[in-house]
Amino acid sequence: MFTGKISFISKLGLGAALAMAALSTYAAPPTTVVVAFPPGGPADTLARVVAKQLESSLGSSVIVENKPGGNGAIAANFVKRAAPDGHTLFLSSAGAISINPTLYPHLTYNPEKDFAPISTLVSTPEVLVVPATSKVKSVKEFLDLAKSKKEGVTLSSSGIGSMPHMAISLLRIATKANILHVPYKGAAPAIRDTVAGQVGGFFGDISGLLPFIQDHKLTAIGIADSKRSPKLPDVPTFDELGFKNVYASNWYGIFAPAGTPKQTIDALNKAMQVAMASEDARKYAETSGVEASVISPDAFAKLIQQDTKKWGALIKAEHITVNE
Repeated sequence: MFTGKISFISKLGLGAALAMAALSTYAAPPTTVVVAFPPGGPADTLARVVAKQLESSLGSSVIVENKPGGNGAIAANFVKRAAPDGHTLFLSSAGAISINPTLYPHLTYNPEKDFAPISTLVSTPEVLVVPATSKVKSVKEFLDLAKSKKEGVTLSSSGIGSMPHMAISLLRIATKANILHVPYKGAAPAIRDTVAGQVGGFFGDISGLLPFIQDHKLTAIGIADSKRSPKLPDVPTFDELGFKNVYASNWYGIFAPAGTPKQTIDALNKAMQVAMASEDARKYAETSGVEASVISPDAFAKLIQQDTKKWGALIKAEHITVNE
């Protein structure tokens, strides 16, 4: 019963036959997902959930590599130089793509020219929280306090030009309140000092704040979205409270280097759809309060254009600058 196989080897040569067998089982090159945030945070967790699911779709290992810094610029510059073969991907929030182009006059990458959008993965509203020990328990009380204090109130963010910073600016414009922005180098130290009562409050992604809210270390008082969060059903939107245009919803999405073939982008988009429909991704979205949102590459490109215009106008109106 081995006649056919022996005949095949004798004709081809044993060495060549073994080489072909090796090639048939040779794994595809690994795919690296470069994350613009440090390990342990919501974006890193999302990346690892997606990476695990992608391994089945892509038929190869998927590695998560963290390159935080520069509001996403370090990771962006690394990915833009990668080969456009679909094996190096960039997981970023709106900051590096839609905010940085206006914020940094000498940005070392061009989001429109250097990257090919694949899809959003999740969206997450910005939530205003105050220390659990604070006497403030509502947006009205927060604004009343701002009016009563000559120096106003402080609100921290994860950094200049971050989505929380955008939310603070929108709130200040809508309410005319005396709010002093206190930027930190990342969400973790800002949350830590807010819990300790060193600042009056903090604006941040719901995914990073939910554990502190559930542990009663922070109190959520307002959501910068068009609808309430199922995880925080008792917390009103600013629109409900009569403050219009306080919409600051962050997204996390996947990109490839510019020049990646369209068929590769389309295949990766389908892989993202499968990944975000998985049970692990569903549990991640449910527990972290984010909303899974996979869209087409064209729809993602349009969203980026809209956000770039919106946040660019706000940055210019507020004269927001950074030291480069």
